[in-house]
Amino acid sequence: MTPLRLLICTILIVSSASVAQARTVWVDDQLYLPVRSGAGTQYRIIENAVPSGTPLEVLEAGDTYTRVRTPKGTEGWVSSQYLSNEPIAADQLKRITRQLDETRTALEKAREQLKVVTDERNDLQSTESNLSDRAEGLQSELQRIRNIAADSINLERRNRELREENQKLSNDLEVLTAENERLQASKDSDFMLLGAGLVFGGVLLALIIPMLKPTRKTDNWA
Repeated sequence: MTPLRLLICTILIVSSASVAQARTVWVDDQLYLPVRSGAGTQYRIIENAVPSGTPLEVLEAGDTYTRVRTPKGTEGWVSSQYLSNEPIAADQLKRITRQLDETRTALEKAREQLKVVTDERNDLQSTESNLSDRAEGLQSELQRIRNIAADSINLERRNRELREENQKLSNDLEVLTAENERLQASKDSDFMLLGAGLVFGGVLLALIIPMLKPTRKTDNWA
């Protein structure tokens, strides 16, 4: 194996090991955990007072000490017995409490939205009911107008028939009036002729009657 291939393989192995060890642990229920420059209490403290619940990135795992990177970026060694693979109970409680608060807030918002939607639905139902009543009222009004229109048409037709009948009666009245006037004139004429005939008859009788009286014979013997 060439030196180049050996170097590449070594880099890959180191990278794989680093990736495999790149996990997160948490400071266990210890008030303050010192970070030392080496794996043992004889090494100096390079970061002090790391509080419990602090997440630490594992760089190199060990049975007694573990090399980690703190949130501040400090790389050092801490005692493995004070590390936990899970967040401490207090942090879990805080997280659960926070999630519970968020859930309660979301639930309250959902209830408010439900109330708004319910009110809107009730308003829509009320509006729909009013519109339905209005539509029924308009339908009744339309039917009434249709009836009035039909009555108006019937009245117009009846009025036209009455006008035609009235015109016919007026014509008949004019004819009867003219006939009556003619008959009245004929009656007056006949009455005058009758009167004239009676006068003439009287005069004629007055002339004829004296002629009908017997005349006394002259007594020639006297």
